[in-house]
Amino acid sequence: MGFLNKIFGKGTKTEQGTERKQGVQADQVTSIKEPECCTEQELIAKFGGIAFDKQCDFAEIIGNNNWNIDMVKEEISFGPDLCFPIQVLATFSYSSETWLWAWANSKSGLSEHIIEQSLLLKKYGEDNGIDLLHNNSFDFSKDELHLIGLIASGMFNTSAYYIADYGQGAMVVTIKSDFIDRQGKDDHHRILSVFPQLISQFEMNHKDALLNYLKVKGYHISGHDGQVFARKEGNSITAVFDEQSRLLELKG
Repeated sequence: MGFLNKIFGKGTKTEQGTERKQGVQADQVTSIKEPECCTEQELIAKFGGIAFDKQCDFAEIIGNNNWNIDMVKEEISFGPDLCFPIQVLATFSYSSETWLWAWANSKSGLSEHIIEQSLLLKKYGEDNGIDLLHNNSFDFSKDELHLIGLIASGMFNTSAYYIADYGQGAMVVTIKSDFIDRQGKDDHHRILSVFPQLISQFEMNHKDALLNYLKVKGYHISGHDGQVFARKEGNSITAVFDEQSRLLELKG
């Protein structure tokens, strides 16, 4: 998965606990805005671009540091100076290659507080007929963990997601931190590298995905006949698509 594999870290096993000592930040769990998406492809097209963009900043912040999760404090740390609140989405078993949503993991002892985003995804899946989001568990590949991470990160406007590898499996969490958000770079040229990587790794409508990405980044957008023009503070992006909305050319 190229760059995204840098956000697939090994570290210590999680410390289990059920006591809640920290409240969810006001913007950590948000309601989902209209219009609704009804397929996995629509979800990744809507949220994937900006979520992938944020992962670039997050990767620079944590570097190669190992992770540690404290379930009592509901935090993940990457050393003593990098400690962030989390929401747990799900776990993945390497032996069975099975995905299990946090809300369906009755043996984990997780508080409802730390799985609120997981529960919101379940409701969204039920309301919009997306089996991926509301089936208890299903067969999954390791690479597809990033699909869930990107969708959730974009949908809930989190700072990042992280795949914590604990040996027998992996836990997918989202992270919300003002510190991480302040480190974010409004890098115009990043779009030219992030977007081609995104559409090469996941199936989606390329044109819709780029438009969603550019809108969140604050670009003024125009276009016609398969072309998209975007401008922001003297910078420009030009994209050309074929009749099936597949990207042919991206320049900036």
